[in-house]
Amino acid sequence: MTTPAFEFGLNSFGEIATDAGRTLSDAETLRLLVDEARLADAVGLDVFSVGEHYRPDHTDTAPPVLLAAMATATERIRLGTSVTVLSTNDPVRLYHAFATLDAVSDGRAQLVLGRASVTESFALFGYDLADYDRLFEEKLDLFLRLQREESVTWSGTVRGPLADQRLRPRMRPGGIPTWIGVGGNAHSVVRAARHGLPLMLAIIGGRPQRFAGHVELYHRALAEAGQRPLPVGQHSLGLVAETDEEAVETWWRHWQPVVAGVAAERGFYAPTRDRYLAEVDQGALFVGSPETVARKIARVARDLGLSRFDLKYDILGLPREARARTIELLGREVAPRVRELLGAAAPAPTAGRPTAAAPGASSAGAGSPIG
Repeated sequence: MTTPAFEFGLNSFGEIATDAGRTLSDAETLRLLVDEARLADAVGLDVFSVGEHYRPDHTDTAPPVLLAAMATATERIRLGTSVTVLSTNDPVRLYHAFATLDAVSDGRAQLVLGRASVTESFALFGYDLADYDRLFEEKLDLFLRLQREESVTWSGTVRGPLADQRLRPRMRPGGIPTWIGVGGNAHSVVRAARHGLPLMLAIIGGRPQRFAGHVELYHRALAEAGQRPLPVGQHSLGLVAETDEEAVETWWRHWQPVVAGVAAERGFYAPTRDRYLAEVDQGALFVGSPETVARKIARVARDLGLSRFDLKYDILGLPREARARTIELLGREVAPRVRELLGAAAPAPTAGRPTAAAPGASSAGAGSPIG
């Protein structure tokens, strides 16, 4: 019996980098992301994903365009989103964009859909936050039907109806791998199971094991919905360096001011050094040497029954050399060590278009979330 493969992904929110102390421009950061996707491909990582944010110092506002640029620079790695804010996207336009991306990348496109934990896109695109849940539920239903059905007739309250609509270019039969991203909402977990979609847990603080109840709920909901078992992934932040000390000090210098700003904005605790070290030791920060990070990933993967781990490796102002070193070490040292610890196989290289998901289901693979 073959042990299931364990997959590794990288997530970026397009945060502005530095180079030799100089802050890169938006354009330079976008070109750097394409270079980093090329490096991730070279070191054997499985997925490269970008987010969707409309905040200062983030450049990930047009994911399909950026992913298409990455497709021309890479050969094997799958390309997706760590979160697509479906509530403020039009499902028809999103279908066209990702069907095109899937075609030009030779079947490597995928995405994670989320409701959004940061909500700038609502005002930007003219949506009312009061419709937060209804927007996501109706648009998810339409987007999945567009993927899974050749011809779609649909009506709802959040956009105009469709009558016998046939979209081109067509995605592969059943659509592309599509995950639901969840930041802690139990209803979102059940929704993922009801639609037959893999679950991506966005764990950015506290002990990851506290999500064990969500995983149990997901498996129970899948069974009750008559769905087959599906993958569970985790998205968390971190940095890999040659030594634990180097990693801890480098990440602290850049993580602390970012979290201090978010804490002031959202009204939670300010980041102290002691709390930071506790997150590195037992919490959701995966910061350290390759061996330290590998052992922590393997431990959490066992505890939560994961089949995929995505590392968000960029944070505002992080030097480009630290970003590159994280990518290299994750692919060349951490991933093989985790698979050794878990006894899990490495995914087979993709040759051409991968097997498509069957209607009503989705295969593994993509990005970071919030649901």
